[in-house]
Amino acid sequence: MEPAESEMNILSNGKPHDLGDDMGVAMKTLLAEDQNGTETLRFDDPEGALESEEFLPNAHGKKPTRFTDFEGKTSFGMSVFNLGNAIMGSGILGLAYAMANTGILLFLFLLTGVAVLSLYSIHLLLKSSGIVGIRSYEQLGYRAFGTPGKMAAGIAITLQNIGAMSSYLYIVKSELPLVIQAFLKADPNSDLWYLNGNYLVIMVSTSVILPLALMKQLGYLGYASGFSLSCMVFFLSAVIYKKFQIPCPFEEFSANSTAAHLDLNDSSLVHDYSDGLPHEDKDSHCNPRMFTINSQTAYTIPILAFAFVCHPEVLPIYTELRNPSKKKMQKVSNISILLMYTMYFLAALFGYLTFYGKVEPELLHTYSRIDPYDILILCVRVAVLTAVTLTVPIVLFPVRRAIQEMLFPSKSFNWLRHVGIAFVLLSFINMLVIFAPNILGIFGIIGATSAPCLIFIFPAVFYIRIVPREDEPMTSTSKILASCFAALGVSFMVMSLSFIFIDWTSGTSLAAGAH
Repeated sequence: MEPAESEMNILSNGKPHDLGDDMGVAMKTLLAEDQNGTETLRFDDPEGALESEEFLPNAHGKKPTRFTDFEGKTSFGMSVFNLGNAIMGSGILGLAYAMANTGILLFLFLLTGVAVLSLYSIHLLLKSSGIVGIRSYEQLGYRAFGTPGKMAAGIAITLQNIGAMSSYLYIVKSELPLVIQAFLKADPNSDLWYLNGNYLVIMVSTSVILPLALMKQLGYLGYASGFSLSCMVFFLSAVIYKKFQIPCPFEEFSANSTAAHLDLNDSSLVHDYSDGLPHEDKDSHCNPRMFTINSQTAYTIPILAFAFVCHPEVLPIYTELRNPSKKKMQKVSNISILLMYTMYFLAALFGYLTFYGKVEPELLHTYSRIDPYDILILCVRVAVLTAVTLTVPIVLFPVRRAIQEMLFPSKSFNWLRHVGIAFVLLSFINMLVIFAPNILGIFGIIGATSAPCLIFIFPAVFYIRIVPREDEPMTSTSKILASCFAALGVSFMVMSLSFIFIDWTSGTSLAAGAH
């Protein structure tokens, strides 16, 4: 048997079986045959208790050591922290802008829908994983469609997580110079090297991110993930507090001369005659909208989809979970997504209600327009920088696994390769961040391409192919729902890319990103 083929002969309990003896036992072992003619066994194990060992012993009675084969030692709480940290990231900074371009009710509807669909797709992934005993996204693709499926999953994970890490480091590039400038009271127009975001992002990558990314297992980053989430809770608390401290319309920090100060403070004298009719500035800019449709609405769904993508991390975290079972991992996913859903909505709501239509694509930049030396906002910037920096190693793990699955599927763990892949990835991402025009473009493009594949399309089609037809025929409710789910993902991807292309050709997205 060829190595690639034998790699997929995986039993849920990791023990060899005599098929003639197993057909009549009470375990209800079912024999299934895949597309390549290889045989796998599926156990009737609704709790997933038999999934504690994955791979067949070799001829000497020992399991082959692979770079994905770790003993699960991570606790339930640490797994929640790791998955929550994988979900939570720079996406939260763009949600107030998304709400400003959809309205409160439409945003809530879209956010709820994407969260529920994300949970359903995780359910499909875990169910497919439990049937064949595989806890690798790429190997699920191989089990379903052979090498093309494996490569498609690996490429999607690589693109998605490179986009995520790029957005995190873009925040470091844009926010860290402002923090240092505020600490040192430096001139923002100076050419000092430590106020250059390009230099700073390289320094952070080499001194903080790279050492953490060299950890052998994700479980070691549980405490860092917990601290990262605490930083984002502080960010949320500050956003809520500032809603009740900043008046609307707010006064720009740059408009600080006496004349401008008097003009801006006398809001009753400020009117808008752009349509020939007088309107008070407060009425036109400081009222929340429930529903809004404009050219920037096309970016909202990709931003939301990008904000909930954690699927490449689900199976690695499942692998390292202590006493793993499908039910236990589903609880980890449910709690993580519920917590992030709550934080997302509150951050978007209070950020929007603070600035309304004047909120920028990156929320913290809007606060700096009022007072770049505000102590609380300075602390929030430090917290967000800490959170996104500590998230990068979590997101890098699945990319490295995907690259090893695609290029070195039969190789055992090797420190040189482990370190080399991390170094090359971080170098490439740093180059991408230095030349990226704005954070909105990263959210929109990545969210509209790889996110639908990882959330909608791949989990559904893998489920349809892996679950035996004798158990669930194509006419069954489960597979019909999975088919509709995949079709929804394709429609979403085509629609989002079409809107973004139209928006780009009209030039409106570039103008929005520039302000």
